[in-house]
Amino acid sequence: MSRNSQLARRYGTPTYIYDLDQVRQARRDLFAALPEAADLFYAIKANPHPEVVRATRDGEGRRCRAEISSTGELAAALEAGYVASECLYTGPGKTTAELHEVIGSGVALFSVESEGDLRRIGRVATARGVVVDCLLRINSAAARASTSIRMTGAPSQFGFDSETLAEALPRLREVPGARLTGAHFFPLSNATDEASLVGEFQHTIAVAADLDRQLALPLKLVDIGGGFAAPYAVPGQRPRYDKLRSELEAALDIHFAQWREGNPRVAVESGRYLVGSAGTLVCQVVNVKVSRGRRFVILDGGINSFGGMSGLGRLLPPAVRVAEDAAVEPATLVGPLCTPGDVIGRDVPLPELTEGDLIEIPNAGAYGVTASLLAFLGRPAPTEVSIRGNRVVSVSRLEQQRRYGVQ
Repeated sequence: MSRNSQLARRYGTPTYIYDLDQVRQARRDLFAALPEAADLFYAIKANPHPEVVRATRDGEGRRCRAEISSTGELAAALEAGYVASECLYTGPGKTTAELHEVIGSGVALFSVESEGDLRRIGRVATARGVVVDCLLRINSAAARASTSIRMTGAPSQFGFDSETLAEALPRLREVPGARLTGAHFFPLSNATDEASLVGEFQHTIAVAADLDRQLALPLKLVDIGGGFAAPYAVPGQRPRYDKLRSELEAALDIHFAQWREGNPRVAVESGRYLVGSAGTLVCQVVNVKVSRGRRFVILDGGINSFGGMSGLGRLLPPAVRVAEDAAVEPATLVGPLCTPGDVIGRDVPLPELTEGDLIEIPNAGAYGVTASLLAFLGRPAPTEVSIRGNRVVSVSRLEQQRRYGVQ
């Protein structure tokens, strides 16, 4: 029995197991693939578990910063030891109430999605007697990569359309409480290969340089986004980016001659690459049935435990770890919920299974628990176990609480 299965038997299923050593290794690998002067933000949305977040922060040499999009993610960052003043706060729908909370907590750097967003940030900052730094998120009219998950080049709630920025910029410069200090780009997610990732970064750097030259946009910090890939719920290894560092340095040398001296500072973001390979989901087989010639394997965890892509309308592609010499047949992998939508994967190659068997879904450390339909049908959240080496660091489970009150 594998270590993960032993832990699942001990703590119950469904169980996520996070190997913190794997998080730190991914952190080392990504820093090694980046220019020495580049900053790295961990996108906490990928996995806000406190021990996982702490593992992204702590390590040898350079330190990560945190990219957050809610007061809850700020709390997770602070619990893990991140400093509020070094966090980047993003998102298209920042409310006045949350801005009061995060600015009051010391957050001083924001990605701004629209003129209304900037004015709201400025009003709250002014009310609190501070001035905060703001990066204008840019929705570039063109893109380099044609594959991967596109995040730019189309009508969107994210960012300023690059072709209209010149007209809006004089008004943006005059917003009290908000100091324009740079630009934020996020053109794609989960790049299919290194060439796509490099090409998109090169394009982004060129666009940033054009904005600097044509509009005199203040560029103390240029966040060129992410796109670093990782296998999701299937076997495989994180990709290596052997050419990324040299290609980024060359592009930055062309467009920003003083970037090595920090003018501007350059940043990237990553979520899945840092934590995806560190997680394994272990579920127990509740039942096996055949319906009109198709085999269904019913687990004790479904889209309420592992629905990370369900909100995007994509079917998860899980593959179960099986022995190399095991005979397998395709099956539909489903959860315990009373809805036909509780399908985790179709035509998944599985060995013969019976009630009580355990299956392991690898590379499930990103977009797992908190990206799932946790409240649906009222089932308990899965257990989360973090380990370092052979030592269990923490065992936890998210609990939901309804609060009543009349005002």
